[in-house]
Parts: sequence; structure tokens; C-alpha cells
Amino acid sequence: MDKPPTQSELKALPHLPLEGVRIVAVEQYGAGPWGTMHLADMGAEIIKIENPNTGGDVARSVPPYTIDRDSVYFQSFNRNKKSITLNLQSPRANEILHPLVETSDAVFNNLRGDIPSKLGLDYIALGRVKPSIVCCSLSAFGRDGDRASEPGYDYIMQASAGWMSITGEPDSPPQKAGLSMVDFSGGLMAALGMVSAILKARDTGLGYDVDVSLFNNAISHLSYIGAWHLTNGYHPQRWPDSSHPSQVPSQVLPTQDGWLVVMCAKEKFFQNLVTIMEEPDLAEDMRFRTFADRLENRHILGPLLKNLSIRKTTTEWLDLLTGHVPCAAVNTVEEALADPLTKNEGMLLDIPHPEFGTVREIASPIKIGGTQIEHHRGPKLGEHTDEVLRDYLNLPENKIAELREEGLFE
Repeated sequence: MDKPPTQSELKALPHLPLEGVRIVAVEQYGAGPWGTMHLADMGAEIIKIENPNTGGDVARSVPPYTIDRDSVYFQSFNRNKKSITLNLQSPRANEILHPLVETSDAVFNNLRGDIPSKLGLDYIALGRVKPSIVCCSLSAFGRDGDRASEPGYDYIMQASAGWMSITGEPDSPPQKAGLSMVDFSGGLMAALGMVSAILKARDTGLGYDVDVSLFNNAISHLSYIGAWHLTNGYHPQRWPDSSHPSQVPSQVLPTQDGWLVVMCAKEKFFQNLVTIMEEPDLAEDMRFRTFADRLENRHILGPLLKNLSIRKTTTEWLDLLTGHVPCAAVNTVEEALADPLTKNEGMLLDIPHPEFGTVREIASPIKIGGTQIEHHRGPKLGEHTDEVLRDYLNLPENKIAELREEGLFE
């Protein structure tokens, strides 16, 4: 049997897992660029196509931290990519797009659902150019059906898919999640589907369409709550203190100086919690002995625990509970980013930028053993147009000048 590689041998491994994968991305704003950025972090070459007539990706102008055709928002979604400008609505756009497709593994877009077929970005059009090409679309409501032509955003999806109805305190208005979780997870779902299809296409020589919609993605996240409802008619609701719908107690508790979250996902954690809170008799109380008992009597248990938790500071409770009950302080964003664990886990990136100085970003959570990547800032609009036209497509200077004169690119 071969011996496994040593640590020194692992550290010498030079290649990121997606090196050699080239993806043409007609993308904008958040969801799509988020997914392809994580592929770029793993070595994929992302060639971002931007419209020269609209100032490129709309993310370049998202405030508050903007300069001419660039922003910190844009940077946070587009590191390690290349940018070319190309007017895909031009009758001559395929003189650039199709040769680029021939050298690529996939064409990705996150346009409105009815647009990919109009621009020739689907497999019906591009499969003729390269049979193994994978065409991935991330849209609001899919490429087919009555709502294909509607735009859609994270906030809209959180409302439509029922997320907001179960978020927040019972007496408050419906609330969205604090982050754009439909966009983020939708981008990653599209990236997963696209990479999976690339693997199969490399094996069979045949590509296909991969479709992900933000709406379907949001619906899929209903997960066990959706299964409870569909199977047994369960009607989810909002519970006080951001409580878990069935595992009690798993909630926010007040402290002398802030807030604490405990997650009693096992019986022993509840027993440990009340013992450390110096009320061990609660573990033997017939109203609270099992998960089912506590679920039935959550309206009684919650106030009792809050009366106990308010007696100490958050730090005091963490010192007592850590290692015995899953728990955490409710941090601000500033506190979370300053947590030593965030730095120690390599989750902070310092990327030089000619105007912003240094853009500090959040790294990918995916760590590939034995590999390293030198991160690069998000590209300037059309920064790599000439490089791609000359080095990838071998276009002569006079042809580049001719197409530029016709407004295909800047």
C-alpha cells in the first residue's frame, strides 16, 4: 500500500483544485458574482463580461464607498477575476463571444430569466459552438414560465418564500435576515451545479443547461419546516427570543451587559445549563424533563431562564458554560471581525488597491490543504479586454480597432 503524503509533501502541492477551468461570466450585482468569486478563489479563471454602454457591473456604483466605476462593494464580490467589456447586443458580438466559448468550460449568467436565450447564452445557441460547453443561468424566477421576464432580488425572495413570516419577534412586523442569504446561497448553488456539470461534460464531451432560480433556492431552504408543513400540516410561527421552533431551550438570553445564545440540542445540554445556573431542580421538573415536555411548556421555561441569565455578565456566563453547553455572545459585526478566531482561521484578507489603498475583505471559508492563492483585487472595467482579444483569441490589432470603433468594447 502506498504511504500517504507527508505534511511537507502536502505543503509542496502547487495547484488549486479548479486551475485549468475557464468560465465566461455575464454577471452583475451580488448573487452571481458571489458564486463565481468562490470558484476563482479555488483557481478557476473567471472572465467577467461587462457592458461598455452602461458602466459595467452595477455593483461598481453601489455606495457608500465608491470611486469612478469601482466600489468596495464591487471588490467584495469580484476578487481574482478578469474583466472584459463586450456589448452582447451588437450584431457582431459573437465574433468575440463564440471564439471565447471555444476555449472555455462554461458560460455563466445571472441575468433576468428571459434574457439568456435572447443573447444566445444558452446551450441551444452555444452547444453548436462547443458541444461540451456548460451554460449556467441564475435568474429570479427561472428561464421558463410566466414570471421569467420579472426581475427579482434577495429581499423579494425572502418575502415570497415565507422567510420573513418566521423571522423576528412575534409582535413585530415581518423581518428579513440581516444578510442577503438568498443571494449568497443562490450563487453557491449555481456554482455547485456548474462545476458538477463541467465534471460530467469533461467526461462525456457533452454539456447542457444548468438552471437555478433565486425563488427555487429560497423555497429549498424551508427544508425541515417545509417538510413538517407538507407532511403534517405544521404551521410555523415566530417564537420569542429568536427561539428554535422545537428544541427548547435554544434561544437568546439577556445578561447583565448584553445577550447570550444557548443551543440545547441534546438533553445533557439542558441539564448542564440549569445546573450551572444553580437551578438543577429544573432538570427534574416534570414540565421540563424531555424535549417534548419543554416544547409544551416553553412559555413557562423561557421566563424562568431569563430571570437566571440576567444575574451575570455575558463573559461570566461564557466562562461557566463553554465546554458544557453550546453558547455564544451575540456579537456586533465589529466584535465578530475582531474575534481572534476570525484572524487565526485566515478569514481576513488585505488586498492592495490603487485607489482604496488596501481593501480588507472576508476570505472564502473553503480551505484546500496544501494550496495557497495570491489574491488580486477586483478588476477595473475592461482591464483585461486587450489581453483576452490578443492572447486568447489571437485577434490582430486592426480587427480589434475595427470592433472597438463599432462600440463592441471600450
